[in-house]
Amino acid sequence: MSLDFFFYPSSVALFGSFRKGAIAREILRNIVEGGFEGKIIPVNPKGGTVEVGGKTLTIKPKLDEPVDVAIIAVPAKIVPSLVDEIGPLIKGAVVISAGFSEVGNDELERELVEKARKHGVRLIGPNCAGIFGVHGKFFGSFEVRVKPGGLALISQSGAFGGAALAMGNDEGIGFSAFVSYGNASDLNESDFLEYFAGDENTKAIALYIEGVKDGRRFFKALRCATGKKPVIILKAGKSASGARAAASHTGSLAGSYEIYRAVFRQAGAIEVEEMEELFDAAKAFEMYPMAGKRVAVITNSGGPGVLATDKLERLGLEIAKLSEKTVGELRSFLPEQCSVRNPIDLIADADYERYKRTIETVCRDENVDSLLVICVPPIFIPSGEIARAVVEADCDKPIIANFMAGELVKDGVELLERNGVKNFPTPERAARALKWLSDRSSP
Repeated sequence: MSLDFFFYPSSVALFGSFRKGAIAREILRNIVEGGFEGKIIPVNPKGGTVEVGGKTLTIKPKLDEPVDVAIIAVPAKIVPSLVDEIGPLIKGAVVISAGFSEVGNDELERELVEKARKHGVRLIGPNCAGIFGVHGKFFGSFEVRVKPGGLALISQSGAFGGAALAMGNDEGIGFSAFVSYGNASDLNESDFLEYFAGDENTKAIALYIEGVKDGRRFFKALRCATGKKPVIILKAGKSASGARAAASHTGSLAGSYEIYRAVFRQAGAIEVEEMEELFDAAKAFEMYPMAGKRVAVITNSGGPGVLATDKLERLGLEIAKLSEKTVGELRSFLPEQCSVRNPIDLIADADYERYKRTIETVCRDENVDSLLVICVPPIFIPSGEIARAVVEADCDKPIIANFMAGELVKDGVELLERNGVKNFPTPERAARALKWLSDRSSP
């Protein structure tokens, strides 16, 4: 099923109040300021004009022409009749309005779905925060805009989605799409998994769920999606108290976490425990589709190298055994104080040339699948110099960087980012990134 009319629309109508501070006005502002190139029609029975993002738009008293998608932010009780009225003119509706099944108003939600189905209209929501089609320059939500990239974020919770988008901006993540689906009265997580699995701009999918209503359908959709690209899942409502909170939040049935966990594993999804992990996994998959289990650690500081080694082994990865040829080559140019066994310690005064040559030498070793490069620069060696070595090294295997910490490595991290290399701020987080990449290579 194609949902392109939601994420790559050519026209949109917005229904609601356009006074300052109103949700419909904020969404309209986001659409205009985000550079949407299609037709934008604000609708309110009072008519008038609205000025947003340097543009003055005429507010129509009613919709009188076809559009791809309607965004609805009006009182819940009038949403079904509005959808019935505009149904012949729209393909999809995003219902921002709350006050449906999440507060026990099941009958109103059923009526909304019936009116939509009568006209063949697909629904997102109600009780949602909207959608982004980032590559279509369509920001149909009141959440913070994001830069284009490869991650599609599917979130049952609108507030979580908003926080995740803001955190993604801070982490340098690029997004292909965002959808907050709220009560999932019509379209749900399974529909979006199937859609983004086939979306050419989406390289990885991140999913926040509290519960699903159709377990069999979800498993089928998840398995379909993971067969094409990485799917990262953050499941809320694992504890008994969390499950009760989830039920009152979106009206979903959280169910036994152990069942969900088994489904995730069987379908080949990457399950994470917290938001930080979700974005670390997203960063890893933005760079590489997968990696093998045999890791070489290159560091200029023994302590972080040991921490990385410990974490890698605890996660089930292998500390690669370097070939004698590699060891001999490293010995030929490294100072004698350096350790040439994995982890490879280049010692504190390691410069551009030492890092670059070591990365290239280790990368050629057939026993190595991926590299974890750690840099804790002394004050007399700029972190940008080492970052340049990572970027310019001739290596065709996944490299995960751990530059630390803070202001000391700011320039180096920025150089890495500009060249598409994400930084993981601790050895443990870098190790976890390699673990997730290796999970995608496992049968």
